[in-house]
Amino acid sequence: MASIKKLDVRKFKITVSNGYRPDGRKISRAKTISVPQSVGSRGIPQYVVHEAEEFEKQVKSGYCEDGEMTFQEYAARWLERQTKYAPSTLGFYRRSLEAVYPMIGSIKLNHLRPIALENMLVELRKRTYHGKLIQEATVQKYLTVASAVLSDAKRNEIIEKNPARMIDLPETTSRTQLIPTDEEAHRFLDILANEDDPYKTFYALAIYTGCRRGELCALKWQDIVMNGDESILTVSRSRSSVPGQGVIEGTTKNGQARIIYLSEDMTSILRSYCYQKMCEAQVGGFEMSDYVFTNETGKLMHPDSFSRHLRRLYDKNGFPREFHLHTLRHYFVSTMLHNGVDKQTVAELAGHGDTGFLERTYCHPQLQLKRQAAERYTQTMFNFSGRDSESA
Repeated sequence: MASIKKLDVRKFKITVSNGYRPDGRKISRAKTISVPQSVGSRGIPQYVVHEAEEFEKQVKSGYCEDGEMTFQEYAARWLERQTKYAPSTLGFYRRSLEAVYPMIGSIKLNHLRPIALENMLVELRKRTYHGKLIQEATVQKYLTVASAVLSDAKRNEIIEKNPARMIDLPETTSRTQLIPTDEEAHRFLDILANEDDPYKTFYALAIYTGCRRGELCALKWQDIVMNGDESILTVSRSRSSVPGQGVIEGTTKNGQARIIYLSEDMTSILRSYCYQKMCEAQVGGFEMSDYVFTNETGKLMHPDSFSRHLRRLYDKNGFPREFHLHTLRHYFVSTMLHNGVDKQTVAELAGHGDTGFLERTYCHPQLQLKRQAAERYTQTMFNFSGRDSESA
């Protein structure tokens, strides 16, 4: 039962006990209320009792237990509990939170209101990257991470509502991914035939499986089970470059392993590459690495080296500047979808938790398919006009 102490005619202190600490000290929460002048003198006792009951409900349900903790303190603890994400994802969360700490880090969780987050967004929109203001989509990513922390506090019944969910945000400019045409993809594969390994096999596996760069960098030979002309690939790790921490190996982006079937062509490429690695180790006098993609001395390669090499390859052969290593993944997913593979299967092959992100990001027709659609429409209209002429 809450205790009420009268401090003045209209001022009262309410204290609620909520168990004991491990050292035997009582856990108490208190707050001081002032009865509004609109409440008559006869209604003061009833008003105070009602406030005491509401305060007791909050304390007993836990909303006040850790509400005095600042956003930065809670966010730091939240980060420590996140174990299912890849190191690169955690690195992004950490950098995003460090960007918002100066604006909301010192505010207590139970005092954080939407207006503080709106002011934070105003300041974030002033940030620049390479001399240009950052895009609204980037600004809202900072808010998304802050919202994840606040949702966790709400789930743990520390706060009643997530103030980040109450903000009316402006529309962001959607960036359409440039997907290679089938002709461009085939030309790229022809160019790869003349490339040296490990780059040739790395890019071939990227476009044939849709794996992320970090997932390919973390592949081990034990992850590939060859059975005759076919093979099965298990993707369960990722090696990523995290600012300030170097290259770190962890789980996949969604924390789950997945299995990918490899065709006869890709299996043949891998078998030939494996033989080359065995020869390099024998000639060099070193033990063959457990990892698939290593340099000629058997050492692991930095993930960025594959991106830089591909950039030079694109430029040398006249591919669009918008192409990058992830473009190979875009082509894999889009081609799967446009050839009738169901969305759930494609999501599982690509390592997405559900089809939602896949639908928002990858479901845009290739130029060739758009051209075919236009031709079919024109053909339909032409035939329709021809039938009208004949009937006349």
